[in-house]
Parts: sequence; C-alpha cells; structure tokens
Amino acid sequence: MSTSAQTAAPALSKHTERAQAVRAFIAQVRQLAPDAAQATPAQLAQVATLLEALGQRRDLFSAEAFAVVPGRPTSIYRLAEDIDGGYALYLSLGEPGKAQPPHDHTTWAIIAGVNGNERNEVYARASSQDPLRDTLTHVRRVDVGPGSSIVLGPGDVHTIELVGDEPGAHLHFYGLALDRLHGRVVFESTAGGTYRTFSPPAAIYHARLSPQELQDELRGEAEIAVLDVREAGRYARRHLLYAVPAPLWRLELLADRLVPRRDTRIVLVDDDETQAHQAAAKLTRLGWTDVSVLAGGTDGWERAGLELFSGTNVPSKAFGEVIEHEKHTPWIDVEELHERVARGDDIVVVDSRTPEEFHNFTLPFSHSLPGAELVYRIRELAPDPKTFVVVNCAGRTRSIVGAQTLIDAGIPNRVASLRNGTMEWLLSGRELAYGRHAALPEPSEAALAAAREQARDVAQRAGIGYIDAATLAAFEAEQATRTLYKFDVRTREEYETGHLEGWRWAPGGQLVQATDEYLATRRARVVLADWDGVRALTTGAWLAQLGAVEVYLYQPSALAPVQSGPEPRRVLRHRPDAPGLRAEALRAALDADEAIVFDVESRVAYERGHVPGARFAAPDRLAEFLSPDDQRTVVVTSSDGVLASAVAAELAWRSKRPVQYLLGGTRAWKAQGLELAKGAQGVLTGDDDQSISPYLFDDLSARDQGFREYLDWELGLVAQLEREGSGGIRLIAAG
Repeated sequence: MSTSAQTAAPALSKHTERAQAVRAFIAQVRQLAPDAAQATPAQLAQVATLLEALGQRRDLFSAEAFAVVPGRPTSIYRLAEDIDGGYALYLSLGEPGKAQPPHDHTTWAIIAGVNGNERNEVYARASSQDPLRDTLTHVRRVDVGPGSSIVLGPGDVHTIELVGDEPGAHLHFYGLALDRLHGRVVFESTAGGTYRTFSPPAAIYHARLSPQELQDELRGEAEIAVLDVREAGRYARRHLLYAVPAPLWRLELLADRLVPRRDTRIVLVDDDETQAHQAAAKLTRLGWTDVSVLAGGTDGWERAGLELFSGTNVPSKAFGEVIEHEKHTPWIDVEELHERVARGDDIVVVDSRTPEEFHNFTLPFSHSLPGAELVYRIRELAPDPKTFVVVNCAGRTRSIVGAQTLIDAGIPNRVASLRNGTMEWLLSGRELAYGRHAALPEPSEAALAAAREQARDVAQRAGIGYIDAATLAAFEAEQATRTLYKFDVRTREEYETGHLEGWRWAPGGQLVQATDEYLATRRARVVLADWDGVRALTTGAWLAQLGAVEVYLYQPSALAPVQSGPEPRRVLRHRPDAPGLRAEALRAALDADEAIVFDVESRVAYERGHVPGARFAAPDRLAEFLSPDDQRTVVVTSSDGVLASAVAAELAWRSKRPVQYLLGGTRAWKAQGLELAKGAQGVLTGDDDQSISPYLFDDLSARDQGFREYLDWELGLVAQLEREGSGGIRLIAAG
C-alpha cells in the first residue's frame, strides 16, 4: 500500500497555531540560551526580541481563550514549562490599574507586550545597617506595550502597574517556574524597608475553549484527544461521548499510552475546571505542548445544551447497538437457549469476552472464544455447517459484535447473539459457572485457509489494506507530526512469547470493545500486526467501521526479530520520587503506630485484599483524609506499587509532609506471607475510582435492578447517538 497520494492538511485551530508558535519560540530560545540557569544578558536581549515578536501575534491570545478570572484581577496562564521548571512562559492578564508592589524574581525575567501598557519601575537593592531592612534606589522606568519588552536580572526589583484605560495582556518569560521561586521577596514600599518572602500565585490557568469550539474540533479533520481527568467512577456518571478517562493522579501511568505524540491537540475536561488546570500543568511539564481546558467543564457542556453520556466504553457499546439496529443482528433469548441445550440440539455457545472474564463467570456450557479469535477458531468448535452458533457476553455489546463478526465473515452456520447475555441468564433465575479455564482450540490448516479468505473479504469491504515495511518506516518517521499506534491483537501467551519491538498488546476483541482504554487520539493512524491473516483483519475491519481512526495492516516478516515478555509499562515522572519501604518495614511501623496507610488502586481490588488497617481513597481525594495533627508517616500502596509511587511523589510535593509508598504494593505484602484484610470497611470515597458492576453486588435484588438499568441504558444509546449527531460510524454492507 502506498502513501504517495497526499491530501490537504486539515485546518488548524487557533489553539494549535498558538502551540506551534510557542514551540518555535522555545526552540529558538534553546539555541540562543541553551542553559536557562546561566543565560547571559546578551543572550537574554536576543530572547527579548523573539518574545516581542510572539507578543505581536495578538490573534493567538484572544479574550475567549484567556480571560481575567472573576475575583482575580491578575490572572496568569501557563503557556510552556520544562519538566525541571525551566523556560517557563506565561500570559499575565489584568484590568486597568492592576499593580504589584516592589518585588524580585531570583531568576531572570523578560516581559513583552500583547495588549495594554505595563509600566515597570526598576530599583536597585542595597543592604542597610538593619539586617531586616534593605534600601531601594530607583534606576529606570520602562513602559511595556506591544512590540516592546523589558529584561530583568535575578536581583532586580521592580513594580508593575497597568496604566491607561486598556486591559493588559503581557508575556512573562522566566528562567524558572513561578512555583519554584521560593526565595522571592516583596518590599513594604518603593523606598525599601522590611521585606518578606511570598508564595507563588494561588492558581495558574491554561487556555480555554468553549463547548461549541470543542464540538467543532471534534467534527473537524485534525487530530484531537479529549481527556477527562476525573476519577473513572465520577467520569462514568456523566461525560462527553468522545472523552477518554485519564484521571489527574494517574496521568503519569496513562498519558504516554493514550496520547503518545507530544504535539497532539489535547482538551482536558472535568466537572467545572477544578482539576483540569492541574492536569494541564502536569501534561505541559511532561512535554505535551497543545493543551487546553474545556470552559466550564462537563457542567459547561451541559449548560450549552450538548449531549452527555453515562457509563463506560460508551463509543464501543453504542457501536454494538448501532450494529444490531442497522444490520438486524439475529438474537436468541435465554429461554430458547436453555431449551435447546436441555434437549441436546446441535448448538455451540461461545463466550466472546477475555479468558480472565470467562474464568470469573460464564454459562456452564459455553466455550471461551474472545472476539478476535471467533473467525480464527470457530471451525474447530463448529465444523458442521448445521451447528447453531450462539455468541454471548456479560451484557450486549460483545454478543452482538461477535455474532455479526461471524455473519459478516460468511460462515455457513446459523449465528445469533444471546440477548442480554449472562445478565438475562441470571435475571431468569439460572446459575452461572465459576472458575472455568479457557481452552482455545488451534485451527487446522484447512480451517485457517477458509478463515483467511473470509477475513480478507471483510477487510476489503471495510476499506483497509496492507502497508509494506517501507510505508511503516515512513509512518514511524512521521510520528512527531502524525500519531501512530501499533498493536498486536493476538492472545496474551502469543504476544509474550514473541512480539515486534515497540508494539503494544491489545487483544482484538478488547480493542473494539474498549477502544477508549487503548487510544485517545481521534483520526490517528492505527497499524495492526497480522501474524495469521485473520485476527488483525477482523479487528481492523471493525475499527474502520467505528470510524475514529485510520486503520492499516502490516504483515511481519517470518524472520523478524521479536521481543518476549509482557508489554513494558512506561511511567512518567515530574516530581521527586518519594521513598519506598518494604513490607516488613511497613508492618513494623504499623505495629509501632508510626504509619497510616492508604490504598489508592481501586475499591474493588481493596475489598478483595488489602494491608490490614489500610483505608481506601481515590487518589484525587486523598489529601482530604490527612489530619494536620496526625504526625504519622503516610504510606501509599497499590496492587504492585507502581501507581502508589506516583501518587506518593505528588502527595509529598503538595502536602510537604513525610510520604512513602509500599515497594511492590499489596502483592509484595502477600508474597511475604503477611495476612491481608478483606471487605469494604475503610472505603472512604465510594465508587469515585471506578463504576461498580452490578455483578459485584451482594444484594441480589440490587444486582438484578442494576442489570435492568444497565440493559435499558445500552438499548437507549442509539437514540442518544442520534441526538449527539456525530455520525462517524460507517457499517459495511453484507457480503
């Protein structure tokens, strides 16, 4: 497949234009002053000229994106910042008359105008005979407006006042970020006198866009990722259709996987902007450059009259409902299935969920055959064309998608989905089987040949094809300007035995069922590794019909080198690491009442087993439960300690108190032979961290009510999609 045919580049939003301009400015500064901490006056003078030019692009700093925040006459917006706080660029806004008393910066600073006149009175500082009082001597006055600037050294003291009737907007560029300038002082008067250190701004904001702007961008042609930074349980209650859950305190673990390209257009969403600006700060420091916040959050989206959705994996689940609605996927209810199985009909029931879910519970007579494996392996379970094949899952989506997968592939058997899956089975008063192990049959040569032919036909009808090694290399070379996801869709065992270097694992059925857990960037490129001619093709065909991304297939060379082992987890860092401690040390600290433990992974995991005495809190609410009078060391734990290490580092930075994390997490505690406690006692934040499945309810009446509500919700998704009006789904015609 060739990529020689070039299409016109999609129109850029003003936010992306600004991000490009800021990136170009920072890149030029790095060339002129490669060491921010040691920049010379001559270098800074050249930088000031660049900053003036950026400030004159007034269209990049509109009042819609950058507004003075009510109650904050001086509002500061972050535009860029290195992970170590260097090269920190801000837009400072103020109403006429805004003024700041004499203060220093302890680092160099450059101010350039965008709008208004910011008058700077600069003073020289000198010691007096009183060690607590210094003197200030006026040195110069500099009015900074559009096209002009001022350069201040680390020891310079100045005042700021917006003169005239025009509101002010000025670019402030520092050698070190504002929240790291702990030694700054402010004087009592322009003559000097006593002075005190002062705190950084209470809030630093990031560019906003309106709900209508975001909807327009979602319907445009350029890449965009919408990240909802609330914990997943709160996200599930109400969210934008295409918002992907990426909780603020888990971004270090998720952001790189969800949005791998650092220049991707990102819009952050929460309830009401209380968390989104914190997330924007984190992503900016970690290297993402085109980050904005949805004005008013989800509340603002709703006030604008736009559609909100509840639930998880909504685009994929809505996709399943559209498939059944438009293609009239046949189904069978639990009564008929029970009767057929009881009388010994020629029928095969396959569970299209993951092997792990199959092990948790399934129909007593079903076979495990995850979604991507259906066409690949079905002939081994149903070699006779007269065998009736029924596909089931826990609810509706994977039953429908699985059944339609077999139908679209043209297998000769009669195929149906089990209506409402194991939920309906339990609602009818029947029992499930627990603890069964998946035993996937290997396809024979003849079965594999037939499956390949059928999968190839479906892929062609879906409009996807193969790229060669040269095209893949070209895609990889373009990753700085175009997002590329590379997935291996085979089973866990196959992937861990040997996969191409740098390729992620996404079992095909889950990649379709839970697309938002694997990729967040709409209109990105997705390449699936095709090892067998079947599974990547059927997975790719569904992704193409879902319509959110461009899909390509790549067939690895038979002699391509491979890596073994599980997919590596990349954890980003932007705070100093908190110290870890081992299980035995934690036990001793607990015995001596010297530590308090918080589990932050998930409520479900906590209830299954946790360190005795630990309490569970969603990470973003953890600080609520720290008493200033409790001087015990705070210890954070998670299932394997990875999330706990990131949360502990952030908590220590914010709280300024001793925080550690349990090395190896709860697994290490258990591996040492230490007892685990179980149950919900100690859960502090309800289901904020994740939506709790009705399957986990102990009360059967509550469970059944949860099932009914869930099924009603799924059935209502088609109508919601029609109201939302995005219309990206494109189903293929019957073969």
